[in-house]
Amino acid sequence: MKIIRSRTNVIISILAIFIAVLTLLPIVFVFVISISSEQSIVKGGYTFLPEEFSLEAYKYLASNMDVIGKAFFISTFITAVGTILSLWLISTMAFAISRSDFRLQKLYSLIVLIPMFFSGGLVASYVVNTQFLNLKNTVLALILPGACSSWYILVMRTYFKHNIPEELLDAARSDGATTFRLFLQIILPLSKPIMVTIGIFEAFAYWNSWYYAMLYISREHSELYPLQYVLYSIQKNIELVSFNDRISGAVIRQTPTESFRMAVVVIITIPILIAYPLLQKYLEKGIFAGGLKG
Repeated sequence: MKIIRSRTNVIISILAIFIAVLTLLPIVFVFVISISSEQSIVKGGYTFLPEEFSLEAYKYLASNMDVIGKAFFISTFITAVGTILSLWLISTMAFAISRSDFRLQKLYSLIVLIPMFFSGGLVASYVVNTQFLNLKNTVLALILPGACSSWYILVMRTYFKHNIPEELLDAARSDGATTFRLFLQIILPLSKPIMVTIGIFEAFAYWNSWYYAMLYISREHSELYPLQYVLYSIQKNIELVSFNDRISGAVIRQTPTESFRMAVVVIITIPILIAYPLLQKYLEKGIFAGGLKG
């Protein structure tokens, strides 16, 4: 084994620290702006050292805590249920098309591939979800449209084909294991890295989702709004008030437009910052092991 020289090791360490600092700088920058006063932002722009600090943006969030609390629960619910449902749909389909002895493997693989290249479009999907599936103004409208991904199915299929020993499956079959038992007791336990990896990406997608709420949830059912859509709506209301004040020349109040925008980013990012370090080792294994091979 080739030993790295101490000088080279120091250079690599300094470079790694430098990259880590560069990665953290945007997070720190956003947080500093979120606790800056609106006047200092208007006067001096975005800066690491504002003339005046203020918690006005977070106070504004706290004043809407009853609405934000309900939205937080909805986001947590759709993230948990949606991620579990997505992993189940993706893993079962991936397992089916990864088996060379499955007679419909090529047909199902083609069905999975088609949506990656051809999409029905927004109008078609809206009609299907609202007219045929009757999902409008239901919590399922926030879960089902994004519950399955062709790309993740192909990634997981590749993992199953190249990382699950066929001899192990043959031994289990010779012991009388059914396909369903094979999947639950052998495939899933051995697929923890790829399951966690795809689960993280799906969870982040659900957590950050607000577009489906805008499409399928009307104002009369605002109790179903997820956190991101509520924060987006509050931000738009603040910008509208600020715009009207500028037009009318009113100087009665200074709404925290810019700092509130950054405070929203901080609030949304906190769960991601907490979850990522805990699951990082599985994420790295899943990304490398699930890469497509020729």
